[in-house]
This record gives sequence, C-alpha cells and structure tokens, in this order.
Amino acid sequence: MTAPEQSTRLDLFINRMVSQRACLDFAIAQTASMAGPVFELGLGNGRTYHHMRERISGRDIFVFERAVASHPDSRPAEELTILGDVRETLPAALTRFGDGASLIHADLGGHNRAKNDEFARMVSPLVEPLLVVGGLMVSSDRMYFEALEELPLPADAVEGRCFIYRRNA
Repeated sequence: MTAPEQSTRLDLFINRMVSQRACLDFAIAQTASMAGPVFELGLGNGRTYHHMRERISGRDIFVFERAVASHPDSRPAEELTILGDVRETLPAALTRFGDGASLIHADLGGHNRAKNDEFARMVSPLVEPLLVVGGLMVSSDRMYFEALEELPLPADAVEGRCFIYRRNA
C-alpha cells in the first residue's frame, strides 16, 4: 500500500496562484457595477495588481505597501500608492476614503502559517470597516471578520488556498 500523495511546495504554490486568479476574477465580475475604489493590500512583485489593473475599468486601484519593490510593469502610479505599515495606513484610509472600497485583495502573508494567522487576526478588524455593503474581500489567508460572510469559492479555486468574504449590511 502506498502512502497518500502529499502536496509539494510547488503544488501548494500552483494551487495558491490558480485559486488567487479564480477568486480575483470572480470578485472583479461580482463588483464590476459598483462604484468606489479597489484596494490591493501588499504589492509584492505586483502580479495580482497587474492582473487587476488589466481587468478592472472605471475604478482606481490603491496599493497599500511598506515599500514598493515590484516588477517595473506592475507599479502603481505614485498617487495610487499608500506607503507605510498597514496598522497605520488602514485606519487612516477610513478618513480618506469615507464610503470605503468595493473590492479589497490581500496577500500579506509569508511562509510561516502561524505568523500569517497571527497577522490576519490583527489586520482583520482594520480591513472590515473599509468594505462597502455588497463589496468583496479576497484573501490568501483566512481572515477573522465579525460582519463579513465567507462565500463559497469558484469552481477553479482550491479549498484553503484563497478566501472570499462579502459585506451584506
């Protein structure tokens, strides 16, 4: 009897990327008719920002990042970049953006699941008030919201590799 097949780190990465794309495409389609900006929390290399920029029209995409170090093709304009620690920039966004965002994407974690979970618990209450009613939040990590509903994933997404949340009221 052979041992059950285990996922390699490559498999986990591919599942995360496939899931991220499926969830972002779903969220973009679901929020396409909504007004309000889009927030990208964590730019990294800029892959998801570039993907959203190519698929979203009529809404500004604001990027929250400590320091921009993305691929040159994936850099937001300076006026769309909010630099600093999210513990400071997200609460300040409440004042700046008033009504909030129609779509928020977060890929803030690293390779340590325990640290990712700790960070998600800290950042969830900062993100939650920024989402408008009907808006969607896509995250690479499970978040801890009181007023947002977790939605089922699109067919192409892999369970546990991406999460979608909606504000209903």
